[in-house]
Amino acid sequence: KDPLLRTMLKLSTLTGSVRVVSRSSLRYFAAAPEMIKLETVGEKKKVALITLNRPKALNALCNQLMTELREVLQKLDGDKSIGAIVITGSDRAFAAGADIKEMKDREFSSTYSSRFLEDWCAVSDVNKPVIAAVNGFALGGGCELALMCDIIYAGDKAQFGQPEINIGTIPGAGGTQRWARSAGKSVAMEVCLTGERMGATEAKEVGIVSKVFPAAECVPAAIKLGEKIAAQSPLIVQMCKEGVNRAFETTLREGLHVERRLFHATFATKDRKEGMSAFAEKRNPEWKSE
Repeated sequence: KDPLLRTMLKLSTLTGSVRVVSRSSLRYFAAAPEMIKLETVGEKKKVALITLNRPKALNALCNQLMTELREVLQKLDGDKSIGAIVITGSDRAFAAGADIKEMKDREFSSTYSSRFLEDWCAVSDVNKPVIAAVNGFALGGGCELALMCDIIYAGDKAQFGQPEINIGTIPGAGGTQRWARSAGKSVAMEVCLTGERMGATEAKEVGIVSKVFPAAECVPAAIKLGEKIAAQSPLIVQMCKEGVNRAFETTLREGLHVERRLFHATFATKDRKEGMSAFAEKRNPEWKSE
């Protein structure tokens, strides 16, 4: 085994924090991250699996965890060997919320001037598709983290919610906005004003979740989805994601305009020509991401 990897694993055992990353992932860090696990998975190792790993705190999203997540996402976004990213937690909790102990003594002036939580948007700024595989609690900031992802797969015991109202505040990382855009005003109001939780099946019915699986099958299903996406042209996938996001964020007229321009732009790519040629010739395409 690699001496560096063996040393990291030994240190993690002594500190009580699991610091497991794949050998290929070590190139991303001067030291292995403490609060996430990173693996390359799938048959062709084109999917990155990020596991939130703060079990004693039910993966509460503290500054360190979110900094590590942001840094690895930015690295993965520039890694040409990775075609899709899956974010998950434990069977008990995807993430039970932001770290309240870390926030409770914050003052308005520093919170406002430092643009607190703004850097969390790095999750939704990733160009590659990001899939949330949610088991257990996805509450508060944890629910917002899932909503920042492009696709949500949920285990049948997953629970979503925005309980911030119960502690005298409101969602601050997109909860009021993304719930309203995905599920509509009425559902968003009910979720945010009551703090009540929503199960996986209902979350699918209102449009928050794409598919629901038995809990043990959720992460494997998300990885399989990531593999299917990673088999496409990375360049065209990025353009398609941009088009869907524009629909989510703007008017229909503007969205249609952007979609047409992105569609036109595919005709300037080698991958569009390769894809259509392969279809006509009844063979598998060979993508160049050009």
